Amino acid sequence: MTATTLGTPARGGNAFGRQGRAETRELLDRGTYDLLVIGGGILGTSVAWHAAQSGLRVAMVDAGDFAGATSSASSKLVHGGLRYLQTGAVRLVAENHHERRVLAKDVAPHLVNPLTFHLPVYRGGPHGAAKLGAGVFAYSALSAFGDGVGRVISPAKAAAANPGLRTENLKAVAVYSDHQMNDSRVAVMTVRAAVESGAVTLNHAEVTGLRSAGGRVTGAELRDRLDGTEFGVDARLVLNATGPWVDHVRRMEDPGAAPSIRLSKGAHLVLRRRSPWRAALATPIDRYRITFALPWEDQLLLGTTDEAYEGDPADVSATEADIAQILDEASLSVRREHLSRDLMTYAFAGLRVLPGGPGGVESAKRETVVSEGRGGMLSVAGGKWTTYRHIGRAVMNKLAALPSVGGTAGAAGVPVPVSSLVRRTPLPGIANPDAVAHRLLADGRAGAGMDPATARQLATHYGSLAFDVARLVDEDAALGERIHPDGPEIWAQVVYARDREWAQTVDDVLRRRTTLTVRGLDTEPVRDRVAALLAARED
Repeated sequence: MTATTLGTPARGGNAFGRQGRAETRELLDRGTYDLLVIGGGILGTSVAWHAAQSGLRVAMVDAGDFAGATSSASSKLVHGGLRYLQTGAVRLVAENHHERRVLAKDVAPHLVNPLTFHLPVYRGGPHGAAKLGAGVFAYSALSAFGDGVGRVISPAKAAAANPGLRTENLKAVAVYSDHQMNDSRVAVMTVRAAVESGAVTLNHAEVTGLRSAGGRVTGAELRDRLDGTEFGVDARLVLNATGPWVDHVRRMEDPGAAPSIRLSKGAHLVLRRRSPWRAALATPIDRYRITFALPWEDQLLLGTTDEAYEGDPADVSATEADIAQILDEASLSVRREHLSRDLMTYAFAGLRVLPGGPGGVESAKRETVVSEGRGGMLSVAGGKWTTYRHIGRAVMNKLAALPSVGGTAGAAGVPVPVSSLVRRTPLPGIANPDAVAHRLLADGRAGAGMDPATARQLATHYGSLAFDVARLVDEDAALGERIHPDGPEIWAQVVYARDREWAQTVDDVLRRRTTLTVRGLDTEPVRDRVAALLAARED
């Protein structure tokens, strides 16, 4: 039986989450795929998307939720990397800027939003106003001045735009532009894009071992972590994109494999805002590090830390020491009344995957590590959200160059027509968020009783797919009620996450498909009702 004989869309995609897990497992177990991607973070989803666009038969699995670890614990930025300029990485910054603007303009304008940054210069700080002024001008020049010209403004003008700015000993403020996003939503949309191109995906499916024949890795053994079902996947090529667990999977192929990466922990805090913020703050701590205070999801996002981590990746969390450090560093440029512990709604931490080598993690290069194991498995780790599409294309080019794959049809018979990839293919739901929100409010059906905050939240998290969520309210008016009175989300989003976005657990819904957890609104009654709705799914 082939992977397309169970009533699935053309080329094997699993129907945007509507298909039951049992049927998806059968698709994976009975089919033979050109490429199996292990890991559904930014790298895995990008490669799966590009490979499926290329015409390959693609399967992707993740032991947890899609983007459930590092990829949903970022600083939520799509940026060129201002600090890279001081290391002379001019070409890297220019490339990052190009990808940032492509994401914001062509690929995901409904998910990636412009953000003005203020870089304060305090008396006695690590950098002077002239240096930072020249830096932000060069930074904007490398973006072809597409976001305006980097410049220096007075403390009074900066304070007028952001009342949370601490002005004591403030000499000047450098201004530049970047973008931000909700990383979990971009990940879900990328998974959907991969499925629309034919990929078969399954989250909460743990790899327990690798299949091999003739010394070559030919697939993987898996266990469904939700019900314990064991199954497997046959594939001509296996890609290990498991982030902090990349060496764990490499040792399944070769027990003697030497470590290829090191890990750095980055923690963040989310606080309620006391007043509107019209600009983000990027405050230099020392020569290498910057602390951010970002307006995000109507909240204030603070961070990040950067320290070596050697524990179990599954145990990473924001500690009390992390919280104290972030608040202390934020106080360099944020007024104390905006940093009260009473305002804190959430703390989280993720792991950066860095190449092995000497020196501290704070100065390590944020580059992608690619290696091929003795059994032919390709492992990839590292990178950043801004360049995740570029990394996906780069891995596809690496696949095409492998003797076991080939650009046309190598020993494994896997064609990889990389040159045919559409470089600016948009993510699903592409639309102008302002137009979507306006239509939701003006609509005589679901939009009639929708408040502006909910309409805006739907428009900026789903794009034109927000109308699919609204249609659920047409069918059941109760789904138009807010999940929590202090948050913009409605119950229709839970049903949509369950039926169309692969949400399997309460945390999948509250932490990654919506913003209830980061707002501190995942109360016990909310969790209980979400669990009941998930249990009511048709499988």
